[in-house]
Amino acid sequence: MYAVVGCSECSNLWLLRNPRTSETARCSRCETTHRTTKLKRFFESDDRAAAREARSALLAKKRGDSEAFADVDHVSDLERAVETAGIDDREYLEAAGVDADAVSEAGARAEGETGPTRSRTEIVRDAVRAVEDPTEDRIVAYAADDGVPEHAAAELLRKLTRRGDVSESGGRYRVL
Repeated sequence: MYAVVGCSECSNLWLLRNPRTSETARCSRCETTHRTTKLKRFFESDDRAAAREARSALLAKKRGDSEAFADVDHVSDLERAVETAGIDDREYLEAAGVDADAVSEAGARAEGETGPTRSRTEIVRDAVRAVEDPTEDRIVAYAADDGVPEHAAAELLRKLTRRGDVSESGGRYRVL
C-alpha cells in the first residue's frame, strides 16, 4: 500500500509505504516527524506507479501546471523514453576518439574485476626472466607489450639494477 501524504509544516508531498503499519513518518524536506494517523492522505493505492503519478499530478496542480501535466505522458513512459534517448556510452566515447574497450578494461581493473594485476616493476622483472637474450632494448620492448611505457620500463630496469634486484653484465640482465 502506498499513500501520497502531505507535511503540515512545509506542505511537501511524498510517498509513504505501508502507512497503516508504521507509527511515524518523517518529512523528506523539513524532517519533521509526523504520526501517520494524523497525516493527510491525498491518494492511496497498492500500485507504486499510480501513487507516483498521483503525486506528480498534485504537484503540478499546486504549481498551476495542470494543463501542461495533462499533455505529458505517464511517468513510466517518460522513464522508458529517457532510457532509449541519446547515444550510449560506447558510441559517445568512440565519437570522441576514445577506445571504448580500453575504457571498459580500465574500469574493470579499477573495480577489481580482473583478478590480481601486476605492477610495472613486476612486469619489468618478469621481462628480464622471459626474454631469451635479455638486453635493455628487448626487456623494454617486452614490458611495453605488457602495457608499461618504454621510458618507464627503461627507468624501472635501471632502478632494479641499482637496488640489486637485477644484475647487468656486458649489456645482458638477469634477476638475482
